[in-house]
Amino acid sequence: VQLQASGGGLVQPGGSLRLSCAASGFPLDYYAIGWFRQAPGKEREGVSCMSSATGGTFYTDSVKGRFTISRDNAKNMVTLQMNNLKVEDTAIYYCARTDSSWCTGGYEYYGQGTLVTVSS
Repeated sequence: VQLQASGGGLVQPGGSLRLSCAASGFPLDYYAIGWFRQAPGKEREGVSCMSSATGGTFYTDSVKGRFTISRDNAKNMVTLQMNNLKVEDTAIYYCARTDSSWCTGGYEYYGQGTLVTVSS
Protein backbone atom coordinates (compact mmCIF):
# COMPACT_ATOMS: atom_id res chain seq x y z
CA VAL A 1 0.00 0.00 0.00
CA GLN A 2 1.36 3.38 -0.97
CA LEU A 3 -0.11 6.82 -0.65
CA GLN A 4 1.68 9.88 -1.93
CA ALA A 5 0.40 13.37 -1.36
CA SER A 6 1.49 16.23 -3.56
CA GLY A 7 0.46 19.72 -4.55
CA GLY A 8 1.46 21.69 -1.50
CA GLY A 9 3.22 25.00 -1.63
CA LEU A 10 3.24 28.61 -0.57
CA VAL A 11 0.08 30.59 -1.18
CA GLN A 12 -1.27 33.92 -0.01
CA PRO A 13 -4.34 34.13 2.19
CA GLY A 14 -7.43 33.81 0.04
CA GLY A 15 -5.60 31.71 -2.50
CA SER A 16 -6.20 28.13 -3.63
CA LEU A 17 -4.30 24.90 -3.83
CA ARG A 18 -5.22 21.48 -5.11
CA LEU A 19 -3.72 18.53 -3.28
CA SER A 20 -3.51 15.11 -4.89
CA CYS A 21 -3.15 11.71 -3.28
CA ALA A 22 -1.85 8.99 -5.57
CA ALA A 23 -2.81 5.56 -4.29
CA SER A 24 -1.28 2.26 -5.29
CA GLY A 25 -1.13 -1.33 -4.15
CA PHE A 26 -4.83 -1.70 -3.42
CA PRO A 27 -8.18 -1.15 -5.14
CA LEU A 28 -9.06 2.43 -4.34
CA ASP A 29 -12.78 1.84 -4.81
CA TYR A 30 -12.84 -0.50 -1.80
CA TYR A 31 -11.62 2.02 0.76
CA ALA A 32 -12.44 5.38 2.23
CA ILE A 33 -9.63 7.90 1.95
CA GLY A 34 -9.14 10.79 4.29
CA TRP A 35 -7.03 13.91 4.50
CA PHE A 36 -5.31 14.91 7.72
CA ARG A 37 -3.10 17.81 8.63
CA GLN A 38 -0.63 18.63 11.33
CA ALA A 39 0.40 22.17 12.08
CA PRO A 40 3.59 22.99 14.00
CA GLY A 41 3.12 22.32 17.67
CA LYS A 42 -0.34 20.87 17.19
CA GLU A 43 -1.85 17.43 17.05
CA ARG A 44 -2.85 15.86 13.79
CA GLU A 45 -6.45 16.51 12.87
CA GLY A 46 -8.82 15.01 10.37
CA VAL A 47 -9.72 17.44 7.63
CA SER A 48 -11.88 15.53 5.19
CA CYS A 49 -12.85 12.04 4.12
CA MET A 50 -14.77 10.42 1.32
CA SER A 51 -16.48 7.07 1.60
CA SER A 52 -16.05 4.59 -1.22
CA ALA A 53 -19.35 2.92 -0.28
CA THR A 54 -21.63 5.91 -0.74
CA GLY A 55 -19.49 8.79 -1.94
CA GLY A 56 -20.45 10.55 1.25
CA THR A 57 -18.07 13.20 2.50
CA PHE A 58 -16.91 14.57 5.82
CA TYR A 59 -15.30 17.93 6.53
CA THR A 60 -14.07 19.34 9.75
CA ASP A 61 -15.95 22.52 10.64
CA SER A 62 -13.06 24.88 10.00
CA VAL A 63 -12.84 23.93 6.31
CA LYS A 64 -16.51 23.49 5.42
CA GLY A 65 -17.45 25.55 2.40
CA ARG A 66 -13.82 26.04 1.43
CA PHE A 67 -12.41 22.55 0.85
CA THR A 68 -13.78 19.88 -1.49
CA ILE A 69 -12.69 16.27 -1.59
CA SER A 70 -13.13 14.14 -4.69
CA ARG A 71 -11.88 10.84 -6.00
CA ASP A 72 -11.22 9.21 -9.34
CA ASN A 73 -11.06 5.47 -8.76
CA ALA A 74 -10.01 4.79 -12.33
CA LYS A 75 -6.95 6.98 -11.87
CA ASN A 76 -6.35 5.86 -8.27
CA MET A 77 -6.41 9.47 -7.19
CA VAL A 78 -8.05 11.46 -4.43
CA THR A 79 -7.92 15.22 -4.51
CA LEU A 80 -8.53 18.00 -2.02
CA GLN A 81 -9.41 21.34 -3.54
CA MET A 82 -8.66 24.07 -1.04
CA ASN A 83 -10.07 27.53 -1.65
CA ASN A 84 -10.01 30.74 0.34
CA LEU A 85 -7.03 29.50 2.28
CA LYS A 86 -6.30 31.00 5.66
CA VAL A 87 -3.09 31.34 7.63
CA GLU A 88 -4.43 28.76 10.06
CA ASP A 89 -4.58 26.19 7.26
CA THR A 90 -0.78 26.07 7.28
CA ALA A 91 0.24 22.49 7.99
CA ILE A 92 1.61 19.31 6.55
CA TYR A 93 -1.23 17.52 4.82
CA TYR A 94 -1.42 13.74 4.64
CA CYS A 95 -3.74 11.34 2.91
CA ALA A 96 -4.63 8.10 4.62
CA ARG A 97 -6.56 4.92 3.94
CA THR A 98 -9.11 3.37 6.23
CA ASP A 99 -9.64 -0.34 6.77
CA SER A 100 -13.09 -0.21 5.18
CA SER A 101 -15.22 1.69 2.72
CA TRP A 102 -16.44 3.96 5.48
CA CYS A 103 -14.87 7.08 6.91
CA THR A 104 -15.59 5.77 10.39
CA GLY A 105 -13.14 2.93 9.83
CA GLY A 106 -9.71 2.85 11.38
CA TYR A 107 -6.95 4.49 9.41
CA GLU A 108 -4.34 1.91 8.57
CA TYR A 109 -1.97 3.65 6.22
CA TYR A 110 -0.68 7.19 6.01
CA GLY A 111 1.28 8.58 3.13
CA GLN A 112 4.08 11.09 3.18
CA GLY A 113 2.77 14.57 3.58
CA THR A 114 2.89 17.71 1.54
CA LEU A 115 3.51 21.10 3.12
CA VAL A 116 0.96 23.85 2.72
CA THR A 117 2.04 27.31 3.82
CA VAL A 118 -0.43 30.17 3.77
CA SER A 119 1.31 33.46 4.28
CA SER A 120 1.39 36.97 2.94
